[in-house]
Amino acid sequence: MGKTVALNELTIDADEVELSKAEVGGQSRYQLKLAFKVTHKDYHDVTVELYKNDFLVKVEGAEFHAEIQHYATSVTNLYEEGAVGDFSLTLIEKSN
Repeated sequence: MGKTVALNELTIDADEVELSKAEVGGQSRYQLKLAFKVTHKDYHDVTVELYKNDFLVKVEGAEFHAEIQHYATSVTNLYEEGAVGDFSLTLIEKSN
C-alpha cells in the first residue's frame, strides 16, 4: 500500500515516499522523493500541477513549500487509453 502525498490540491498515492533533510546553500531543507504511477485518466491533471513548480507539500506530518529538483517519467505520451506511466519526482523545500 502506498502513502498519500498532497501537492497543492493534487493528491498522489505514491508507491515510494522518502522524506529527508538535505543541506542546500548552508540551509537544512526538506527533500521529498516520490515514485508513483500515472494513468491515462489522470495524466492531464498531474502534469498541469507539476508544470506550476510551486507546491504546498503535506506528507508524513510535515508541511512545506517546495519546487522540483528532479523529474522523470517512463513515457511521454499517456494519451492512449489504458496507458500507465511511472513517474519519479524529487522536491526540495524552498528557502525562506
